[in-house]
Amino acid sequence: MKQTCLHDLHVELGAKMSPFAGYDMPIQYSGIIDEHNAVRHAAGVFDVSHMGEIFVSGPDAEKYVNHIFTNDVRTLVPGAVLYGMMLYPDGGTVDDLLVYKESGPDHFLLVVNAANVDKDYAWMKEQSDGFDVKLDNQSDAWGQIAVQGPEAEKAVCDALGFQEASALSFYTFVDVEREGRRVILSRTGYTGEDGFEIYADPAHIRNYWNILLASGVKPCGLGCRDTLRFEAGLPLYGDELTADISPIMAGLGMFCKLDKPEFIGKEALAAQKANGVARKLVGIELADKAVPRHGYPVELEEGTEVGVVTTGYHSISLEKSICFALVDSAYAALGTPLRVRVRKNTFPGVVVKKRFYQTNYKK
Repeated sequence: MKQTCLHDLHVELGAKMSPFAGYDMPIQYSGIIDEHNAVRHAAGVFDVSHMGEIFVSGPDAEKYVNHIFTNDVRTLVPGAVLYGMMLYPDGGTVDDLLVYKESGPDHFLLVVNAANVDKDYAWMKEQSDGFDVKLDNQSDAWGQIAVQGPEAEKAVCDALGFQEASALSFYTFVDVEREGRRVILSRTGYTGEDGFEIYADPAHIRNYWNILLASGVKPCGLGCRDTLRFEAGLPLYGDELTADISPIMAGLGMFCKLDKPEFIGKEALAAQKANGVARKLVGIELADKAVPRHGYPVELEEGTEVGVVTTGYHSISLEKSICFALVDSAYAALGTPLRVRVRKNTFPGVVVKKRFYQTNYKK
C-alpha cells in the first residue's frame, strides 16, 4: 500500500483511512457531511498527491498528444488546461484526464487518475511509436493539494501568499517559483465550486497543507470529494467512464473533437454519434429517501431491468436521493419514469439532467 507525502499528517489528525487506488487515503476527518458543507460554503483542502503527472516533450509533442487525446490541443496557449479522454480504438475509455499546455522545456503535462497511472503510462508509451517525443512519468516526485470552495481564492492568496491565484480564470494555470523550486498553480476543480490545485515537491506540499489548516481551511477526505463531484455532474473513472463506457455513452461528446484530423477512437465515436448507442448515462431523481448505490438495478414498472446505477447518494446539498445510471437508450429521455431496486424493494424515480447542483466556477 502506497502512502502520499501527507500520510502521517492525516493519521495525526485522526482521519479515517482506507485503501484507494493503491494508496492508504483519508476518507473523512470530521465527517463527510461536515466536510462537504465546508467546501460548499467556505473552503476545504484535499490531499490529491496520489494523482499522476506525466510530462510530454519533444518536436512531436503537440501532434502526439492530439493523437491520444479526444480534445484538440492545437489552439491551446501556454497556461491553458483542457479536459478530455484517452480512448481505445473501439471508443472505450482508457482514462479521463487534464492536459496542461506548458511554455517551458516540458511541452505538456498530463494529469491522470491515480488508479490508472501505470496503465496510462504503458498505453502512452505503446502509442508513441513514430513520434519524436519524450514521456516522463514524474508522479512520485510531485505532491498535490486541491483547495476548493467559495473562500478558496482568499485562502490561496492570503494564507499561502500565492497572489497569482486571483488572476487565474477557469481552466488556466501559472508557474510559480518558491525557494528555487517549481510550483504549478491551476484553477480547475472537481467539486462544482471555485478552486485551485497546487503541485509542488513533497516538502512544500506538507508546508502548504499545514499553513492552510492553521488558517482555518478544513481538511477534507475522499468521501466528500465523491459526493461533491457527483452533485456537480462530474464523472468518476471506473463508474461513469470505463473501457466499456465511451464518452458518447456518458454524454461527454463535447470533449471529443470529431472535426480533428484524427485521434485514437475517433472512428468509433463518429459511428456511435451517427448511429446511436445502446446505453446512455442519465440522472435519476427518486421520490423516496432510499439511497441508490453503485450496481443497483434500474427497472421498468413491470420489473424489466433496463440499466444499472453507477453512482448514487442521498444528496447532502439538495436533500434528495439521486443517482447516475447507465440505461438502455430507449429510456434515457428526460422525464422518463424508472424504478431503482434497493435490495428487495423498488422505488420510483424520473430521468433528470445529470448536473444536479448549480456549479459556481469562476469564468
